[in-house]
Amino acid sequence: MSEGLTWTVYDANTMTQAEIYGHVLCQLGEQYPNIVGLSADLANSTKIGLFEKRFPDRFFNVGIAEQNMFGVAAGLAKSGLMPFVSTMAVFTSMRACEQVRTDICYQQLNCKIIATHAGLSFGTAGTTHHCTEDIAIMRSFANMTVIVPADGIETANAVRACVDHPGPVYIRIGRGFEPKFYAQENYGFEIGKAVQLTDGTDLTIICCGVCVSHAVEAATSLKENDGLSIRVINMHTIKPLDEAIILQAIKDTRRIITVEEHNTIGGLGSAVGDVIAASGKGCAFIKVGIPDCFSEIGYPEDLYNYYQLDTDGIIAKVREVMGKEFEADEDWEDEV
Repeated sequence: MSEGLTWTVYDANTMTQAEIYGHVLCQLGEQYPNIVGLSADLANSTKIGLFEKRFPDRFFNVGIAEQNMFGVAAGLAKSGLMPFVSTMAVFTSMRACEQVRTDICYQQLNCKIIATHAGLSFGTAGTTHHCTEDIAIMRSFANMTVIVPADGIETANAVRACVDHPGPVYIRIGRGFEPKFYAQENYGFEIGKAVQLTDGTDLTIICCGVCVSHAVEAATSLKENDGLSIRVINMHTIKPLDEAIILQAIKDTRRIITVEEHNTIGGLGSAVGDVIAASGKGCAFIKVGIPDCFSEIGYPEDLYNYYQLDTDGIIAKVREVMGKEFEADEDWEDEV
């Protein structure tokens, strides 16, 4: 868990999601000779440069031309190779949106996309480089699998798992400095299957990415200070969504909060909201994320606090939802 972990700027680089991704990709490259890597002049920033150094004849730097990069990846996939494409999330989901949709998803090609610097992680680089719309965009594409790992260990699991998962996969990670959450890799990662981190009967927090560690810390604090029993679910796979675990949470807790480093329109919250609406079962529900606006500029930690994505913000939202009224009738047959 994240409690008690200490680190500095001097060793943080070895803990980033991207750094771990680069090393895991090199390991996979030894096992799978059909894996190739592509970058749009960002090999060092996205850490796919580690693969370039290990397998220079299986790496392609197309220059600052993201649209072309995904077109090249599509061609390589059509020839039987497995392209791993790395660039920043904002470039993947918006600058090359048409190519990802039409060249890769439409043809259901076996292309793995590792999108870095996602969410608010690029902080002071400015709103143009914040990517708070990509989950909504990518989950709307047919054939696309969307994964948002909680930390470096989960990123490693996702990268390994996607090799055996057919078709296009979008893995969304941060810039760096994301704290370690999982203590070991064998906690039961499976694409499309959420991980319940804590059990609870009062309220369920469904989260992904960097918000996972904050949600668990919030649940611990709320138990100690408010006597609340909070269930926390790491919904690392946004598509395909684990609907069964959501339906069980609705039944058991009747109060749901989603927390994501993304716009509240179209992301994890919207996906969970669709399941709630289709279930026909009433519950108190709040989506926590970036509201319908362009994000502010600042250090990521300050932005997490500003948008209530950190521990304190989640605690405040839980207390807000606990004050909501809903029909206590346990017989839902008339609500379906």
